[in-house]
Amino acid sequence: MEFLSPLWLTLKVAALATALALIAGVAAARCLGRRGGLVRDAAESLLTLPLVLPPTVLGYYLLVVLGRQGTIGGWLYSTFGISLIFTWQGAVVAAAIAAFPLILRAARAAFRNVDPQLENAARTLGLSPPAVFFRVSLPLAWRGICAGMLLAFARAMGEFGATLMVAGSLPGRTQTLSIAIYNAVMAGDDATARMLVLVSLVVAVVALVSAAQILQRSSRGHSDAA
Repeated sequence: MEFLSPLWLTLKVAALATALALIAGVAAARCLGRRGGLVRDAAESLLTLPLVLPPTVLGYYLLVVLGRQGTIGGWLYSTFGISLIFTWQGAVVAAAIAAFPLILRAARAAFRNVDPQLENAARTLGLSPPAVFFRVSLPLAWRGICAGMLLAFARAMGEFGATLMVAGSLPGRTQTLSIAIYNAVMAGDDATARMLVLVSLVVAVVALVSAAQILQRSSRGHSDAA
């Protein structure tokens, strides 16, 4: 039962990271809007960088920003006495930033598929912009956003490089499944490594299949509506 501790920690980190990425990703997608343009495309490319950067590079920048000498980390430590380095909360931040682009891209695509005439009709009926978003746009885009959320959850579960650099590998405190697998392999404990890999694989496959089913139903719904 050695896998229970890293599994529980991984699920907790991935769930919280996905929640943070969901809020930030949906907000960013809404701010970017439907249409493109040089400035908006550049902003989206910048926000998508964590998806293509090597995890160690992302981890290094997070260390610079979140460390006690960093801009955010220094402020948190001097103001609240909070240090995110070598904590599971730091792992949440690292996983959330790594997963954020997946939700951003899924949410922006989902909002683009919302019929603007429905939003215009809601405005004509006197709904405020926040009401139009929460009562019209978001309900119509939720399938695509949910698919991105599941992919982000799988990404957060598998995050390794950035998490290792920010949170370290403290058994029972910051050691997630991916880090536990790495340590088991380095220690020559093949049995534990195989068991951890199997657990991680099952959870990832379930998330990916669920995302595929949601996307398929969403595409079918748009086809029926047309």
